[in-house]
Amino acid sequence: MNSERTSPPLTPDDLQNFVRNGFVRLDGAFSRDTAKAAREILWRDTGCDPLDRTTWTRPVVRLSSYSDAPFLEAASTPRLTAAIDQLVGAGRWKPLTGLGTFPIRFPSETDPGDTGWHVDASYPPADVSDQSFFSWRVNLRSRGRALLMLLLFSDVGEADAPTRIRVGSHLDVARILAPASEAGMTFTELAQHLDATASMPEVSATGEAGTVYLCHPFLVHAAQPHRGTEPRFMAQPPLESLEPFRLDGPDNTYAPTEVAIRLALGLET
Repeated sequence: MNSERTSPPLTPDDLQNFVRNGFVRLDGAFSRDTAKAAREILWRDTGCDPLDRTTWTRPVVRLSSYSDAPFLEAASTPRLTAAIDQLVGAGRWKPLTGLGTFPIRFPSETDPGDTGWHVDASYPPADVSDQSFFSWRVNLRSRGRALLMLLLFSDVGEADAPTRIRVGSHLDVARILAPASEAGMTFTELAQHLDATASMPEVSATGEAGTVYLCHPFLVHAAQPHRGTEPRFMAQPPLESLEPFRLDGPDNTYAPTEVAIRLALGLET
């Protein structure tokens, strides 16, 4: 038997670091050829010419809803899906049938206007009259969302607008959400409490094309301006859950996503 093909992609240390830090970097989650094929499609849809920088007139171009073959390949490799199973639990998340928004960031001196620290909300409000993104909600059991995912479709260095991450901030967010019980908070309400995470160490989601950052859904993160030379191509699809996180299961077996919340609430040592 080929052990390389059957060994889990994440080691016990990786899983422990995910619980404590809120994310794990998975190198080579999909191939560089797949990333290149996806970029060719995205370049076409930006309306920009990769060989003519005078057409790069906006700091960010947002594209969405891609289910072409390269995107499906990137989202469903055995290495990536096995890592998700390790973090969330097999059979507890919805396989990706496409990739959502691509915020493609171009080198620019113009403020992109979207660089605030935040946590992605995961389910819509009950009030159907207000369906804006800012009114979407997040609760302690992370209803609707299993992970925050960052899929790099281009090489991303420190100057190339990598997503900023506050290490360990998911633990503070769990404690902020706890008093709100099942009702949770809106995107805006939670954002007003995130100054509590300002002292956390900060890292950048850099890496080669094909790298994926698998992040706890409560991880505080932010965009930043692009000061490099080549556009950054990244997908940030929601990984939807099939059930809310279990924080008090009868069998005392929890996925790392759940262990992190329990640790924040003093239920784990």
